Amino acid sequence: MDGFYWCRQIRTVSNAPVIFISARSGDMDQVLALDNGGDDYITKPFSIDIVIAKVRAALRRAYGEYSAQAESDPDVYEIEGLYLYRGNSMVERQGSQAFLTPKEFRLLDLLARRLGQVVPRDRLLEALWDDVSFVDDNTLTVNVTRLRRKLEEIGVDGAIQTIRGAGYRLSPVWKGEHRNEHP
Repeated sequence: MDGFYWCRQIRTVSNAPVIFISARSGDMDQVLALDNGGDDYITKPFSIDIVIAKVRAALRRAYGEYSAQAESDPDVYEIEGLYLYRGNSMVERQGSQAFLTPKEFRLLDLLARRLGQVVPRDRLLEALWDDVSFVDDNTLTVNVTRLRRKLEEIGVDGAIQTIRGAGYRLSPVWKGEHRNEHP
């Protein structure tokens, strides 16, 4: 059993932040860690100050001042029939549910707040990671890919569009397929 296995197990019961620390520095290892539910990846050797800062940042995003729970917005909100649940980082459409990691939920939330508008990559990077100088540009791409996959599982296909050279846009492609009752 490896770290990927344990991360998947954690994700079945919790959306707590998971940071991988590994001697393996290959791109595929990092992609697999993020694809399996990790929120960040640190390679050895590392600075303890950076690890502490990343842990603090992950905790702030998940539970502190930047967390969904700390925002004054409602716990549940709807966008064209797509329901976002802040308390448990879940998205629902027509009874189908997908649980998101804190980063995935924050990403969806950022795109949803500017529905139909292009959100620049650098703005997303800054909102999702406190210190973007330590974040590989591919990390955002991996998180977008994971979020797209989870949205597809609940029947929301093609909603996150890549705007080459600009950023990403959430388009309500599921519009008109509303559920009749509120959850």
